[in-house]
Amino acid sequence: MAKFIKTPVKGMCDQLPADMRLREHVLSMIKTSYSRFGFTQIETPVMEHIENLTSKQGGDNEKLIFKVMKRGADLARAIDAGKGELADSGLRYDLTLPLSRYYANNKEQLPSPFKALQIGPVFRADQPQKGRFRMFTQCDIDILGDNTNLAEIELVAATSDMLSRIFSEVGITDFTIHINDRQILRGAAKNAGFAEEDIASILISLDKYDKIGLDGIRAELTENGYDAEMVDKYLEIYQNLGDMSCAEFCRDIDAECLDPKVITNMDEIISSAKTMVADGVKIVFDPTLVRGMGYYTGPIFEVTIDDYNFSIAGGGRYDKMVGNFCGQDVPATGFSIGFERIITILKDKLENGYKIDSDNVAILIHKDVTLDKKLEIFKEAKELRQAGKTVTIQMMRKNMKQQINMLESEGYTEFKKVYND
Repeated sequence: MAKFIKTPVKGMCDQLPADMRLREHVLSMIKTSYSRFGFTQIETPVMEHIENLTSKQGGDNEKLIFKVMKRGADLARAIDAGKGELADSGLRYDLTLPLSRYYANNKEQLPSPFKALQIGPVFRADQPQKGRFRMFTQCDIDILGDNTNLAEIELVAATSDMLSRIFSEVGITDFTIHINDRQILRGAAKNAGFAEEDIASILISLDKYDKIGLDGIRAELTENGYDAEMVDKYLEIYQNLGDMSCAEFCRDIDAECLDPKVITNMDEIISSAKTMVADGVKIVFDPTLVRGMGYYTGPIFEVTIDDYNFSIAGGGRYDKMVGNFCGQDVPATGFSIGFERIITILKDKLENGYKIDSDNVAILIHKDVTLDKKLEIFKEAKELRQAGKTVTIQMMRKNMKQQINMLESEGYTEFKKVYND
């Protein structure tokens, strides 16, 4: 007899009823909040062509693809050939690349600009840990077809509004939105003398700023063979950052390396977004913010909460990705919500879990109740449900106290015990 394994695959989770109540409540708030900003929901398949997933657009995520092998005769031919790719598709590692393919394929039927909301599972063969899974839900909003900074301002305002609504239920009012621009990151590297082809490698090291600091970055860059004087010049701009504006940080970057319009654009995004966020939400220019995806071309964002060592949202502008599919660049920018991480934080704060709305009725029927009496109860339950109440009907257990305690933990507040008259 085959041995069955009752636990889920590593890095993937079963969701208990209490978990699903919380998840569905948060998803409802996300959809309601984003719809107020004009975003409309779409859906893309969880599986993508392997050529799309391995196009060097996804950064380190391309190392974490769950590949799907060819089937039947196609797989047999690939094996017989002894070379080439055995996979022809894979599970998506994010929602941005599928959205770009979706837009290129359907753009004639979509408005411009197009404000998309996409919610669904993504998959990464990552090392599981708290707040990080191999299968998890992402929630993305994107604006395609708008090349002005109004797109970034809308994304920051909408995401801030949504997070404020969700976290206010557990008493969290403060979080920080970090903003930078990939062009500023490139400009700082070019100003120090690094070649264009080296910038991607340089930014991989800078992305570790929070973990290894400037000394660690200096050591890593030197070990990678970069000139020590060039490295020192590069890192000098990142000394004593404090709470500085974009203009203050960029004052020593030559105009040949960085268009001054980038600085003006950054200041406009930050000052405009600040007028639309709730009290307690900070928006800061963060010159060390990198974002690992290779497809970002302009402003980038990340959201953090004190006392948690992971970001809860991130995104940025990716004006070149759609063009990979249709041959014509389309301005695009998006914000991705770390749904699982938000759920992790909420569960930390909700000592007794999330309960369904109050004023819900549990009807407990004794085992000896007659059919006629049951029919009366079923009619009564129908009327209560039509009136908008949640009603569950259960047979009464011997240990009724334990049964009621369990129902109370699920949010039931009204109990009707039914016996024969």
